[in-house]
Amino acid sequence: MKGAPDDPDDHLAEKFHLLCELGEHTDDTEHAAHLWTAETDSPRDLWFLWTVSGPHRIYHRFVTLPQCPAKLTHIDEGYRQWCGLFEGHPHSHSFHVTDPLRDALVERARREARRLISESDHGDGDDEH
Repeated sequence: MKGAPDDPDDHLAEKFHLLCELGEHTDDTEHAAHLWTAETDSPRDLWFLWTVSGPHRIYHRFVTLPQCPAKLTHIDEGYRQWCGLFEGHPHSHSFHVTDPLRDALVERARREARRLISESDHGDGDDEH
């Protein structure tokens, strides 16, 4: 993919958690995690898809897929929200998916960022004394 990481494994090394972005679905559906959006006129995204068979078998693959063209228009607020999944994805569009685990991880990352910023701010003042 033009504009993609040279080695997907290197990109994955930066991700501590891969969460399925499809929301609730059956065991027959592959899980999917978005990894990268290519810099092309017709955006194609790199996805990591996987299935679980039994307690210890995970089958996975990397695939490039076009973006889902669906959008949700918020007339009162005056903006559009595009589906963040791939074209032909199963079940709901991303703007209808809620994921408590993802929300908890995002909140944890925000708290950690605020803590680091606060420590940095306090550390700058100590140098003057």
